Amino acid sequence: MRQPELLRGEDSYLIRPYVLTPEERQERRAQRGRRRVLWLAVHGIDAGSRWIHGVEVMG
Repeated sequence: MRQPELLRGEDSYLIRPYVLTPEERQERRAQRGRRRVLWLAVHGIDAGSRWIHGVEVMG
């Protein structure tokens, strides 16, 4: 009977994909804010950023 091989942490990807680093969490929060501003703009509410695609928008 063959003995099972031991798993090494370096050889397998054990981190759950939904666990985010602080930088990823911050970027997702910023993206969510940009989407919210765009949604509000579509509905006629000016609540957002003055920078769109790197260009300052005068409002």
